[in-house]
Amino acid sequence: MSSSSSNIHLYTAQTPNGIKVSMLLEELDLPYKVTQISLSKNEQKEPWFLEINPNGRIPALTDTLEDGTTPINLFESGSIMQYLVDRYDADHKVSYPRGTPEYWEVNHWLFWQMGGLGPMQGQAHHFYRYAPEKITYGINRYQNETRRLYGVMETQLAKSKSGYLVGDRLTIADLSCWGWVAAYHRPDRQKTETNTMAKKQDWAGVEIDEFPHLSAWLEKVLARPGVEKGRNVPEKHTSLDFKKLSKEELDKRAAESWVRTESTAK
Repeated sequence: MSSSSSNIHLYTAQTPNGIKVSMLLEELDLPYKVTQISLSKNEQKEPWFLEINPNGRIPALTDTLEDGTTPINLFESGSIMQYLVDRYDADHKVSYPRGTPEYWEVNHWLFWQMGGLGPMQGQAHHFYRYAPEKITYGINRYQNETRRLYGVMETQLAKSKSGYLVGDRLTIADLSCWGWVAAYHRPDRQKTETNTMAKKQDWAGVEIDEFPHLSAWLEKVLARPGVEKGRNVPEKHTSLDFKKLSKEELDKRAAESWVRTESTAK
């Protein structure tokens, strides 16, 4: 995380939606301040935070406009990401010029993640790991939809010459999806020279092994220094660090997981 002074202030927690923004800030090499929001203490519902985001969810971001004095409050992770690249990515490090085909393609993948991948995976996890009552219909519905969405990404990545979702570079389309895919596959820490994320775990009841291009994409994005820094904001990102767990251990981990409070963060 950059230590330089900045008007950008990120309010976040260690969730797939939270790390989207910090990974983007690091990829853009922007200085920013961070306030960690405790979801377990419902800090996102406190009056001071609701002044920033009336919806009471993370992430949120404050900044000043180009005049240096007019404040702006931003919420919804996709909106924040779009703001950051529109304003600060003049060199198009992780974006494309407005009006190009690639610009609009990034836009629809961003909306796809916000309206599909994140919500469906969240529900898959909830019904499979966390719901007090095992409802077969709910489990099957959301696991199947998550598999379908992985298949959509797999098809797109199979056509990609760069290994990214859009064009020849990493974009906010990739960053918006990465935390979600990473969150639901807890790998064994045994590694090989060609696969540092072997033996994906059945955390949400959906395996990634049948999607080779998606698996390669997960690795490719992880290898970027900006992503590595950003995923560990505001605290260590542990989704890729667990050793292989038994079903009983996975169930126990689920009860302690950030997903218990992820419904408060979007």
